[in-house]
Amino acid sequence: MKLRVNIKSVSKRRKAVEETFCEIAKRPKTVRELIQEVVDSQVAEYNQQIERSQSSSGQCPEVLACLTKEEIEDQAESGKIGFGISYGEKMADSVAARENAWQCFEDGIYRIFMDGQPLERLEEAIVVTEDTIFTFVRLTMLAGRMW
Repeated sequence: MKLRVNIKSVSKRRKAVEETFCEIAKRPKTVRELIQEVVDSQVAEYNQQIERSQSSSGQCPEVLACLTKEEIEDQAESGKIGFGISYGEKMADSVAARENAWQCFEDGIYRIFMDGQPLERLEEAIVVTEDTIFTFVRLTMLAGRMW
């Protein structure tokens, strides 16, 4: 099943929120299952990227990687400029990633909205259709003095 997901990208200047699709194995019935399916999908995608990079390591590496001025400015807005290369070779563990995602949801590190309505609890029942739009918002903790 394809989920419609809104993603806010800090580095995008033109469009603050972009719609994308996330391929999941089964239709979730609760918020917990939704998070599990999305995490499993993202972990599988990440592990495939690691496998591809490991299998192509014997080939000739990219000799000259460069960024355009626009790419540097876009990345500077997010606070990190890089070439998008993952130097870690450790595969992600889907069980640990699920547990972490569930805990982060409960702790309020991120919020999930379904068709603009906030999802509050992990055991909350949801009805997902092809037209349902999910928005994941990562909350940023601010630090500093008030005086």
